[in-house]
Amino acid sequence: MAQHSRLSTAPPPSAPARESTGHLLLRAHIVLLLFGVFAHTAVFNLLGVDGAAVVLGVLLLGTLGLAVPRIALARPARFPWRRLPWAALGYLAVALVSVLWSRWPSATLLTWTLQASITVVALFIAFTLSWHEIARALSSALKWVLGLSLVLELWVALVLRRPLLPFFSDLPAGKPDPHWYWVRGDLFDGGRLQGIVGNSNTLGILCAIALVVFALLYAQGARRRPALLIWIALAAFFFLRAGSATAYASLAIGALVLGAALLFRRARRPAQRTRLYAVFAAVAVVGAAGIWFARNTVFGALGKSSDLTGRVEIWRKVWERAVQHPVFGNGFSSPWVPWDPAFHGWIIDHRITVFMAHNMWLDVFLQLGAIGVVLIAIVFLAFAWRAWFFAVDRPRWDLVDDRPYAALSLLPTVLVAMLLVLGLAESTPIMLWGWLLVILLSFKMKISPFVGSGPGEGAPPQSRRRTA
Repeated sequence: MAQHSRLSTAPPPSAPARESTGHLLLRAHIVLLLFGVFAHTAVFNLLGVDGAAVVLGVLLLGTLGLAVPRIALARPARFPWRRLPWAALGYLAVALVSVLWSRWPSATLLTWTLQASITVVALFIAFTLSWHEIARALSSALKWVLGLSLVLELWVALVLRRPLLPFFSDLPAGKPDPHWYWVRGDLFDGGRLQGIVGNSNTLGILCAIALVVFALLYAQGARRRPALLIWIALAAFFFLRAGSATAYASLAIGALVLGAALLFRRARRPAQRTRLYAVFAAVAVVGAAGIWFARNTVFGALGKSSDLTGRVEIWRKVWERAVQHPVFGNGFSSPWVPWDPAFHGWIIDHRITVFMAHNMWLDVFLQLGAIGVVLIAIVFLAFAWRAWFFAVDRPRWDLVDDRPYAALSLLPTVLVAMLLVLGLAESTPIMLWGWLLVILLSFKMKISPFVGSGPGEGAPPQSRRRTA
């Protein structure tokens, strides 16, 4: 007969799963790597060209040292070669071949090596980290940018009490152009802030990206949410004080795309989505026409002149050189190497040699001609297309069709919209951290089409996996 017992028949309790020390070190290395890419100008301003090259080289070698064993030992999940972002790799291949006809071959080889390194880093991050870990790594790197920007601005304003030049140089006898300064010390004077990156426009767009990443992590249910609110406030402060019209426009379009994606998530039937597509297409056409015809008023409200603060003149000079070789271009160089004779003194702005065309499409046309423009258009079209349905389609890989949406699945959609807007006034999306985000998110969506669960994705052990 059965007897009463106070002894439990349940399995003994066990400690929750924890990340291995090796994986923690891997994530720490990736955060340092992302910070080095986001704040590459800070590394340059601190150590110069040679020092920055050594730092980036060491980080790259460390990444390769971590990547090769993981790819070689990945079992049973082999490296997904077929899902690589082949359009982007094709663009990179054409960039390398362009050395055969390049008007600046040394600049082509130098910048192609940098671009290839960024590509390898992005592929490695996408392959080794989950969606949650990627968002947390981006968040950590951007927190370092914001935190060090605050420390540097405070130090210059309260301790140094004068503008700071790169390499901590002393101010020359003649007052230099303010654009030469690393930090101008305007924290308490109401002027535009430059932060550790040394550029108001760059600081503004990084703050815009930080606001998106922080907000989506908050919606996803990240740990230490009160602290995340403090970082959101700091990012908003720097975003406003940077005073970047490009960053304002990028974040505004990103917010509109975010709202549209949330509306599409609520659509239950295909007919509802069809009506939404028609409405948003009409709104986009009317909005673009309104901005065009009222451009002087819009630019004035954003603090820009009708020539976009000199950008029209830069575009004119770039176009004159680009149309000389319209099919294959003049040779790859992203960014332009300012000490190369082909670029040194070509376009001068505030007594500084310009190192990009301030328009992604025009820059590609200059470098790789119509072929390059077609390839980069395919890259961004494929990225945007996949990102949109990644955000608005309910996650499904079996018969279950009512799984909740994940807030982090909105990240690629919002960021690609912001990058496309940024590309109208900057060349950042095709170089350095902009290119890293394009490769990282494109590849990750192909190998892990679901956030937090499902094929190709595993949430970190301590993730709360809340949905939105």
